[in-house]
Amino acid sequence: MTTISLNKHTIHHEITWSFGASKIFMKPAAEGTGIIAGGAMRAVLEVLGVKNILAKSIGSTNPSNIVRATVGALKNVQTPDYVAAKRGKNVSMILAEQA
Repeated sequence: MTTISLNKHTIHHEITWSFGASKIFMKPAAEGTGIIAGGAMRAVLEVLGVKNILAKSIGSTNPSNIVRATVGALKNVQTPDYVAAKRGKNVSMILAEQA
């Protein structure tokens, strides 16, 4: 079991991840967008409670590799609190850098 941090039913930032020959790209989406993903990736995101996300699989579409890449990517999404603590800044400074 692992904990996945969400930001209002979406992820905190864009992420690209690969497993085997499969590569995935996920991007946060605005409220009301829904899950724009296919097949195995959609199933994983629905189970986790993600409601707004844009996702694309590139390369091999082997469902096993897509699921492992999706879970790996979601494990590596970093929260603004974590990034701020790591850089020795506060969250407002981190969010201002992104704008």
